[in-house]
Amino acid sequence: MRRYVRVSTAMGGLAARLAGERYLGFALDRPRHAADLKAALGGIKGPLMKVAQLLATIPNALPPEYASELVALQANAPAMGWAFVKRRMAGELGPDWEGKFRSFEHAAARAASLGQVHRAVARDGRRLACKLQYPDMASAVEADLNQLRIVLALYERYDRAITTDEIHSEVADRLREELDYLREAAHMRLYRIMLADEPEITVPEPIAALSTHRLLTMTWLDGVPLLEAAKGPLAARNAVARTMFRAWYVPLYGYGVIHGDPHLGNYTVRPDLGINLLDFGCIRIFPARFVKGVIDLYRALDGDDEALAVAAYESWGFRKLNRALIDVLNQWARYVYAPLLEDRKRRIQEAEHSRTGRDIAEAVHRELRALGGVQPPREFVFMDRAAVGLGSVFLHLRAEVNWHRLFHELIDNFDVERLAERQRDALAAAKVPGAPPAAKKSRPARAAAP
Repeated sequence: MRRYVRVSTAMGGLAARLAGERYLGFALDRPRHAADLKAALGGIKGPLMKVAQLLATIPNALPPEYASELVALQANAPAMGWAFVKRRMAGELGPDWEGKFRSFEHAAARAASLGQVHRAVARDGRRLACKLQYPDMASAVEADLNQLRIVLALYERYDRAITTDEIHSEVADRLREELDYLREAAHMRLYRIMLADEPEITVPEPIAALSTHRLLTMTWLDGVPLLEAAKGPLAARNAVARTMFRAWYVPLYGYGVIHGDPHLGNYTVRPDLGINLLDFGCIRIFPARFVKGVIDLYRALDGDDEALAVAAYESWGFRKLNRALIDVLNQWARYVYAPLLEDRKRRIQEAEHSRTGRDIAEAVHRELRALGGVQPPREFVFMDRAAVGLGSVFLHLRAEVNWHRLFHELIDNFDVERLAERQRDALAAAKVPGAPPAAKKSRPARAAAP
């Protein structure tokens, strides 16, 4: 109940000011209003703050005054004080917790929606990052998810273009997983396995002896924010973009795994233009058939193969498909896949495009509503979110890359059975909770005795 009151009070006053400007002609100080919005969301923390992070990730999704303030939430949300930290650390590692480190900085290096990060030095001299979860986050997440269900239900009463039950279920499951830092440590191990042959990508090493369900200790990685790297020359921006592409899609097309949290604070850029991946709370693991469907849809669009497109959508979980609905879904798919279909260097979204992503999304939304709506399958939710997030990174970088060739490097030898086997082996090796056992290796036949 306290959570509901805080959310309603913080957001209600801000909404009233905006409504006063829109409907009553009151003058609104937008920079101040944006700063107040950031302060309100940062103080509330939890899933609502993650929504603000997502909006700030997408260029032109918000007025510039709001985007510039909300982007600060990605790595610099208001932090909890030292008294809180001491109590929380004692609760996780015991009253002698400080003796388990050579040093531990009092001030948070970063603070975000669910926890804050402190620099530390291990007894053996390694530099560490300690991510400590805020108190009562489990109840905060449940309160926000209940509010989200109400909001989605109200939304559907006047706009039936999208049925939201599966969206809510998928978001709820991922957020609950994100509260378990031991699961995140397993995801970190998983990414270290999947990206072991990618020297341009660095993944922290989790420290099991200093981690619990609400404390995650890992090695510290030096780097600059991705937006700072976006100010560099074109060659440097292109190098970062190519590495980001592989950081996201080597796991997907090789192992059926994707990083589902797109905000820019989850990456930093190394001095040699390599990439550090920093957060592994929101990881989505897809069945091999789903990944095959992603590739099949690309090939369907490339070859104008309607039957293959239908099979791809069905493999994702779309139901009750007809020609009109497929035509509408293909409008969005052609926009998302466009950079991959053209064998040339180009920006992810080119200035001469007559229709922006927002224009196409609005047109698709209108047509879906006219057709009676669609229920996106659960697995589609974070795949779409991840695609939007990665596209946003490339927009910020203003990279000019041959996306087609980067994509084909990953899919030309795709084998769905091999992916399923690699996925089982990697999940088992990383000890991801709920993972199936590793694939059994067949032994070579022994020669018959003479």
